[in-house]
Amino acid sequence: MIDVEDLIALVRNYNPRTNDDLIRRAYAYGRQMHEGQFRQSGEPYFTHPVAVAAILTEQRLDDASIVTALLHDTIEDTKSTYAEIERLFSSEVAELVDGVTKLTNLQLSSAEAKQAENFRKLFMAMSKDLRVILVKLADRLHNMRTLKSMKPEKQAQKARETMEIFAPLAGRMGMQWMREELEDLAFRVLNPEARNSIIRRFITLQRETGDVVHQITADIRLELDKAGIEADVYGRAKKPYSIWRKMQEKDLAFSRLSDIYGFRVICEDEADCYRILGVIHRRWRAVPGRFKDYISQPKSNGYRSIHTSVSGRDGKRVEVQIRTRQMHEVAEAGVAAHWAYRDGVRTKNPFAVDPTKWIASMTERMDEDDHDEFLENVKLEMYSDQVFCFTPKGDVVQLPRGATPLDFAYAIHTRIGNSCVSAKVDGIRVPLWTRLKNGQSVEIITAEGQLPQASWIDIVTTGRAKAAIRKSLREEDRGRFVKLGQELARAAFDHVGKKASDKALRTAAKQLGLADEQDLLARLGSAELTARRVVETLYPELTLATTEEVDAQRPVVGLGADQTFRRAHCCQPVPGERIVGITYRGAGVVIHAIDCPALVEFEEQPARWVDLNWQPGRHKAVYTVSLELTISNDAGVLGHICTIIGEQKANISDLRFTDRKPDYYKLIIDVDLRDVEHLHMVMTALEAETDVAQIARHRDLSLKP
Repeated sequence: MIDVEDLIALVRNYNPRTNDDLIRRAYAYGRQMHEGQFRQSGEPYFTHPVAVAAILTEQRLDDASIVTALLHDTIEDTKSTYAEIERLFSSEVAELVDGVTKLTNLQLSSAEAKQAENFRKLFMAMSKDLRVILVKLADRLHNMRTLKSMKPEKQAQKARETMEIFAPLAGRMGMQWMREELEDLAFRVLNPEARNSIIRRFITLQRETGDVVHQITADIRLELDKAGIEADVYGRAKKPYSIWRKMQEKDLAFSRLSDIYGFRVICEDEADCYRILGVIHRRWRAVPGRFKDYISQPKSNGYRSIHTSVSGRDGKRVEVQIRTRQMHEVAEAGVAAHWAYRDGVRTKNPFAVDPTKWIASMTERMDEDDHDEFLENVKLEMYSDQVFCFTPKGDVVQLPRGATPLDFAYAIHTRIGNSCVSAKVDGIRVPLWTRLKNGQSVEIITAEGQLPQASWIDIVTTGRAKAAIRKSLREEDRGRFVKLGQELARAAFDHVGKKASDKALRTAAKQLGLADEQDLLARLGSAELTARRVVETLYPELTLATTEEVDAQRPVVGLGADQTFRRAHCCQPVPGERIVGITYRGAGVVIHAIDCPALVEFEEQPARWVDLNWQPGRHKAVYTVSLELTISNDAGVLGHICTIIGEQKANISDLRFTDRKPDYYKLIIDVDLRDVEHLHMVMTALEAETDVAQIARHRDLSLKP
């Protein structure tokens, strides 16, 4: 454990004016309060608060933050009280300790509805003083570093919570080093085999190629010396989790990953950043599409840097980040740079943004959104990376990565988004679901009378756009949705022997935090709320698992009484998947999966789209899905495959070979299934077989709907 004088020395390194007596008193008080308490590892418990304080000294935080770290568990775990801490130290410290205590008591990985409410509390605490979350993040980091002494199930729970909440939160607040370490520590628990595999491959790669990082770093330094530019160059291999995530996102094997090394060039001023960029691009070939200028277009958390990827030594692709020293401080510390001290005074870094702006933007919507929407918006904001696009007049619109022209339209104004009919990107007309890229110019085309379509929910990515679309859909079609919701509620309640009375629905609405039973029915009809959840809210001991089978003749909700339907051959949607209907004159409605590529030809015909949902309950195994398999050409393999499908209570309705080779067969098997879960069970069982080399869902767009 770090001695109090050593801790004071760490603080004095960046803050010579530190209040030594305050830290000594806090150290002594915390040690006394935790006397006799031990961690799971057997160490005295007070070693943990001291380690958290030491982590905060690395971020050069003020005395109040250091003292809070030393006392952050006293109110929760000892006989200490808020009043006593306020009396002995200060109201500022008492408020911070109380804030950390409240965050510790939030079960952020609990059920969704409760999780949303806890996120509200989290952001309310952060909005009062963001130092609370800085202490909490340091607390979580030390807990993750010392996780091995906990039970395996507790390790997994803490790791999931870290991966889902604290790591992206650290990233959103600009503390990239902490995000990377939290992710890697959680990855070590959640998927140790994958992590060890990547590390082994790194070792093998280094054995084959030598110290590539040192070689490329020396190459960059040589080029900068030739140009007479003073700068520091640092290189490193990327973290195992970062590599694994890239492998998953791009579906690439490790051997095909090219940019597994990252390099930073840190210089004195902004002009040198662009000179260095020129030197690097003259020496090595730039990789198209991999250049980002966050100096001229900073991220919302204050991050500034130039990113470029080049083909370096031996053709290896490497990423180079170029920034000034002040930019680097913000890139490393994030919002912590707002409180950082140096030489006894608070640092005035021109690039450190006011961290309360993002928190304020989130808390503004707390009263407008319901639980689920608020939680969705928070996660979208936390995980987002930014792209910058331009209006025809040259104004910059900042959006999360993956945003579409519809998101762009809603970012300008809700009215523009609601009346959007199409868009032009760089002067070329594109579908509304096109993913926007940095620097593109976007023109939104609107029309009077146009209203948001239900399918837009799956196109947009921003919380603002989703909330606006849902609100418009609720208002526009409220009457139809209420009527549809009444039918869904009646059927769901009948299945469990209950009546969907006004009082029952009113009670369920209150439990779910909705305005009244009409609001509940409207959300049921618009598929924002499931009938299962309504029933389970009132009768948690009952489930819909024992309900009668859904009538295979009317398995979907949303069709007119006289409308006929059939499933599209191209995408073969099954219960459990989001669906949409396309009307055909004289041929009824054809049901497509919402992500079916065939829908692109109907983009300009919104009147033909019908919002549909599958009936709740158990469906019969009558929905044919085509599976494409590659299997070993050995005796008995095909028979074994058919047996596996039968064991999953699925029927094979057709089987055809598409390719025969001496060592393998390719074939398409048509299987009759109940729903998307049944499909997952069958595919998982087949994928686990060693004789199955590949399996995928077969979709043939050449087939007419």
